[in-house]
Amino acid sequence: MPEIILFDLFGVIARHQSPAGQQALVATAGVPAPAFWDAYWRLRMPYDRGEVTGAEYWHQVTTELGTTFDADRLSALIRADIASWNSVNDDMVALIEQAAASGVRLALLSNAPEELAAYYEQHHTRWLQHFELIAFSCRIGQAKPEPEAFRWCCHKLGVTPERILFIDDRSENVHAAQRLGIHTHLFIDPATTAQEINNTWRRRVAAPAE
Repeated sequence: MPEIILFDLFGVIARHQSPAGQQALVATAGVPAPAFWDAYWRLRMPYDRGEVTGAEYWHQVTTELGTTFDADRLSALIRADIASWNSVNDDMVALIEQAAASGVRLALLSNAPEELAAYYEQHHTRWLQHFELIAFSCRIGQAKPEPEAFRWCCHKLGVTPERILFIDDRSENVHAAQRLGIHTHLFIDPATTAQEINNTWRRRVAAPAE
């Protein structure tokens, strides 16, 4: 029976990139959008794992696109990338605060590069403080859906997989967690997530003591 909720960040608590943010990134790069997004995502995983810096990642992207940028343009791309991911879902923040007030243990597992992780730590401390564990992929060297990312969280939380309810908006991450024995919920919206959490904890309260 779950005793900890392990949340994804982007697409669950924080929103996906806004169209305006995406447009700003492409405009900063000054290249065609299809080629930009192909390179952006294809080269992203080592950046999310912390294996390369932001400047190194963007240098790789621009090289792949057949161009080179100076340090100022690379810094502008990092800033535009952060800005594109900086919007949070207030309903989900309220749900987190409610769960924390009810005594539910909370943890976070997010694929995020160092620059983005640092931004959230600096600007969203009000609700991040409710998580007893914050596992950014750039800090743990593993990224979802890699099983070691989930195992790392289990180890640090001191629980077996079946003690966790994992909430994510990507089916490949949910399936990876399920294969390890973790309870899961595929995020659709705050209302259905709140219902899943409430049902899970009602079952836990009603269950015989172990």
